[in-house]
Amino acid sequence: MSSQRIIAHFDLDSFFVSVEILNDPSLKGKPVIVGGSDRGVVAACSYEARAFGIHSAMPSSKAKQLCPQAIFLKGSRADYSKYSRWVTQIIAAKAPLFEKASIDEFYLDLTGMDTFFNPLQWTVDLRNEIMRETKLPISFGLASNKMLAKMATNRAKPNGYLQIPFGKEKDFLAPLAVGDIPGVGDQTNEVLKYLGIETIQQISDAGAEFMEEKLGKTGADLWKKSQGIHMREVSAYHEAKSVSSENTFDENTADLLFLHKELVRLTERICYELRQDGKVAGCVAVKIRYPDFETTSRQTTIPYTCADDEIIPVVKSLFQKLYKKGTPVRLLGVRLSELTNDAVQTNLFSDAERKSDLYKAIDEVKNRFGKAFVKRASSG
Repeated sequence: MSSQRIIAHFDLDSFFVSVEILNDPSLKGKPVIVGGSDRGVVAACSYEARAFGIHSAMPSSKAKQLCPQAIFLKGSRADYSKYSRWVTQIIAAKAPLFEKASIDEFYLDLTGMDTFFNPLQWTVDLRNEIMRETKLPISFGLASNKMLAKMATNRAKPNGYLQIPFGKEKDFLAPLAVGDIPGVGDQTNEVLKYLGIETIQQISDAGAEFMEEKLGKTGADLWKKSQGIHMREVSAYHEAKSVSSENTFDENTADLLFLHKELVRLTERICYELRQDGKVAGCVAVKIRYPDFETTSRQTTIPYTCADDEIIPVVKSLFQKLYKKGTPVRLLGVRLSELTNDAVQTNLFSDAERKSDLYKAIDEVKNRFGKAFVKRASSG
């Protein structure tokens, strides 16, 4: 069996925007920004929006200045989760070992598979299956470690793939800008530019001793990366242990009626997601952020459940204990944790079967007509 590591990196291209386009095909070819209000930041943007200099993490207000005609969307969080789970299931059914790095990013360890078949063709076939089933664009890179695979993916976008042949790692890296190395931020980039270093080849030529002298441990690490050396392993995927939802308001508010409605809305959303995953929660937390960015949270354990009507009173109680009366609120958040698939742990003394049937009926309506079609009157 081959000892050469074989790592694939999958990235769902402009994932959030791609899902929105699937929901509304009329958005295709237009500058679309997911991220929302003037007070928020860009979570994702289409390639048409990027042409105006817009990028993720940019303040939405600046994005509007750069592209006034852009279409701003708040985002369909449940849909993103649905598509992410869908892709995860496809990969999990095929890959011997994979890591879900984020909602739209995956690493696959294919080491040893070359004994039996062509890893590149196997990865191409998997990519084609994902695109065929989900209709999402996806790019991948194939290389000897995680860093190189990710960099290859970035060069393959949009919607393409690239393999770095074994032994050609330094040739691939040499002409690239230092900013192409994952983890190199603006500050490090500026220091390197001051030193006259702008390409990865120049890092390699400078030598390990010089780089460590100028940038310490970071410099030594950068020199190793310039040689194509990166030893981090693919970590086996484990499901998240919590689910949460939060909202930063367009205007700070101390309106208790509004805040209570928002708590109900957030709780309904994550309870719905919990039921879609077939899970129950044993812990509830509420987070509050004030205008000065002071952030506080409080949590409590509960009998395992996924029912809105059992969790909402707990959320409201936590809020009442946590909230500084009369103080405007910038952000509210609700989180459910201690998740389990074992529904037997739910409260045996409640009318669990009838309630389960009720929520199944409600969720079926939501799945068919949209989550906003059925909601509690107390959520506004």
